[in-house]
Amino acid sequence: MATDHLGDRIARLRRLADLTQEGLSERSGVSVDVIRKLEQKRKHSARLPTLHAVSKGLGVELTALLGDPPGVSSNGEPDSPSLVAVRRALMPPLFAPPPEPSGAERLSLPLLRAELAAAWTLYHDAEFGRLMDVLPGIIADARLVAAVGSDDERAAGQAALGKALQLGGHLAIRLGKSDLALSALERAIGAAEMSSDPLLSAMVSNSVAWAYQRQNRLDDAQHLAVYVADGVEREHTDTAEGVRVWGGLLMSAATSYARNGDYSTANDMMVTAEAATGRLATLPPPADSKLVSVFSRSSVRIERVRLAVQHGRPDEALTLARGMRLSRDIPPSWRTWLLLDVARAHTDVGDSAGAVRALESLRRVAPAWMRHHTLAVAIVGDLWHGPTRPPGLRKLAEFLGVTD
Repeated sequence: MATDHLGDRIARLRRLADLTQEGLSERSGVSVDVIRKLEQKRKHSARLPTLHAVSKGLGVELTALLGDPPGVSSNGEPDSPSLVAVRRALMPPLFAPPPEPSGAERLSLPLLRAELAAAWTLYHDAEFGRLMDVLPGIIADARLVAAVGSDDERAAGQAALGKALQLGGHLAIRLGKSDLALSALERAIGAAEMSSDPLLSAMVSNSVAWAYQRQNRLDDAQHLAVYVADGVEREHTDTAEGVRVWGGLLMSAATSYARNGDYSTANDMMVTAEAATGRLATLPPPADSKLVSVFSRSSVRIERVRLAVQHGRPDEALTLARGMRLSRDIPPSWRTWLLLDVARAHTDVGDSAGAVRALESLRRVAPAWMRHHTLAVAIVGDLWHGPTRPPGLRKLAEFLGVTD
């Protein structure tokens, strides 16, 4: 259960930075009234641009405020054995011997790609504990395949290694280890450049942009996503894979613009991206969609809902979400985020009953994810301390432990 309130984290980090509430307000550009309400727990959540500004003012990464699940805290405790194993796989020890070729014939590339697809499914299902258990072995297998065989076989192996390291980078971001993530992603780009996949470097670059966002490097994230998207658009948008990679980069750039306060440019980019999803219907589908960037009309619309909610446009968010039919390739994690954003939008327009309905759906499809997610807890807290308590709210509040 998530017990650490956003206001507690802000107050603790503010004291560590030797700042008063007024000093943090001056450094962040966030009103002292908002900071005071958060710290006094009269306000249980804040919009993402506000959190970016507060984290910049505190001199910490955004993850220090978000506490995303499963959130490995930076408390000075030694890393768990499973995280140590992931670190070692992503960053092999110096002067370690190269992988042994014996038995390589038993590990076929199709089998390795199937392992990778299953691992990405674990990631999208937020099964981070299970993923930590299997990922080191997959990375070791990929290093082996990338080191043996003909030139073409090694190039294909490098492509698998790049995807495995990219997955390691994503996992590290979710664990709040953004520096480890960037190290993994740099190695992934190195593998991509030696691989047979012309789009892999662009896909990994999108992951790097996401890591930059988590570190409040919004200008860096924005520039990288736009630069790489332009290159993909020039050379690769004649295939579904290319359109999906380009679209994912455009969505990433839009998110950075929005979090930097330019919602208008971000929305224009999202509208362009949504229109471009129509091209996918005219192209043969990717051979292995689980290993290509998530990009479809559904994914763009989900992101548009999220940006509208985060930038104080709840009515627009609910209009965008109304009647949405999600495509079958949308990962479960995206579905859960949509329900959470819809709940937040209903809360913001004063429709507590609509918020509870969305939260009840979220509990049915992702109870563990919901129970450990700080934003879900904050929304239920806002509703619990609000003027009305619609049917179903008490059960949600008891489930999340916010009834005190």
